[in-house]
Amino acid sequence: MSTPRLRDSFITSQADLVKARRLVVKIGSSSLTTLDGGISVAALERLVDALQTLRTRGTQVVLVSSGAIAAGLAPLTMGVRPQDLAGKQAAAAVGQGLLMAHYSRTFGQYGAVAAQLLLTVEDLIRRSQYTNALRSIERLLSMGAVPIINENDAVATHEIRFGDNDRLAALTANLIHADALILLSDVDALYDGPPAEGGTALPVIDGPEALAAVRLGGSGKAGLGTGGMVTKVGAAEICTNNGIPAMLTSADRAPELFAGEAVGTFFTARGRRRGARSAWLTHLAHTEGRVVVDAGAVSAVVGRRRSLLPAGITACEGVFEASDPVDVVGPDGVVVARGIASYSSQELPRMMGRTTAALAEEMGPDYDRPVIHTDDMVRLG
Repeated sequence: MSTPRLRDSFITSQADLVKARRLVVKIGSSSLTTLDGGISVAALERLVDALQTLRTRGTQVVLVSSGAIAAGLAPLTMGVRPQDLAGKQAAAAVGQGLLMAHYSRTFGQYGAVAAQLLLTVEDLIRRSQYTNALRSIERLLSMGAVPIINENDAVATHEIRFGDNDRLAALTANLIHADALILLSDVDALYDGPPAEGGTALPVIDGPEALAAVRLGGSGKAGLGTGGMVTKVGAAEICTNNGIPAMLTSADRAPELFAGEAVGTFFTARGRRRGARSAWLTHLAHTEGRVVVDAGAVSAVVGRRRSLLPAGITACEGVFEASDPVDVVGPDGVVVARGIASYSSQELPRMMGRTTAALAEEMGPDYDRPVIHTDDMVRLG
């Protein structure tokens, strides 16, 4: 599989967005549906028209679209968004098809093919699924299609959590090495307080300190959206911490944004751009267990960025297999790193506190290797 080359973002301000080569655009439910729960065809068509402006410039677009549950309410004569899981699944099963039918028709008017990808955060926990998702998106983009991603609400096994699509969009941006993430909702910018109470729009967020005095609001109009501003800011933070800038504005102002006009709020990238594996471990990996290490191992792993050796391990917790993600915990109980274990939880107890040379001599050359290699580890401390 050919993957995009990891590079630092060249987008340092909103004005640079017109030069983006690849963007992830997320649209919220409240921007695509009517107050009674049906799809707003006019709003969807305006969105596609705006996205086509990007595509005409040569920008590759991946769309993360909410709206399936909201779109299914009216056809199923549901007066309000259901609170039970089965009701949400039913609405999503009806609404997702309707949503994609409109996307396919509208993009088709421009000669573009819309492709559906239904994902959940759980689908991206395992490295194999994560890699397969990247492969699928890359192939679709190379063929000129528009990947449209939504959470797979219709078959979710846990309660559908607020804000999943905001987070999913941020993780997708990192997955495909996008130049930026665009978050479109029914609010035209991030305000430092409720606009009705005199809140002021913030044009730029360049670090956590800029968010310190911001009061964040809840869900969108009529309760059709679920993410709210909290999850949008959280999604922007995931991206900026991984070296990817983010932009927040309303769907109504998307044409202005894509035309290069100054609208919304720009979140400046400040972190180091991570590779796919590092981002997966940092934001997606569901760890299966923990290895507790001594102070010397913490210094080596975090301070000197060394691999984790069995000599520094003092305890092993949980049940995991080789190749599972595990947390590395210091003697004070703080998680300092996360990585892919080379050994199972059954093997590790007899290895703890011993050198790799001694283990190799007693148990064979296959044991002359670290418990977690530095290339398979992210530092969290």
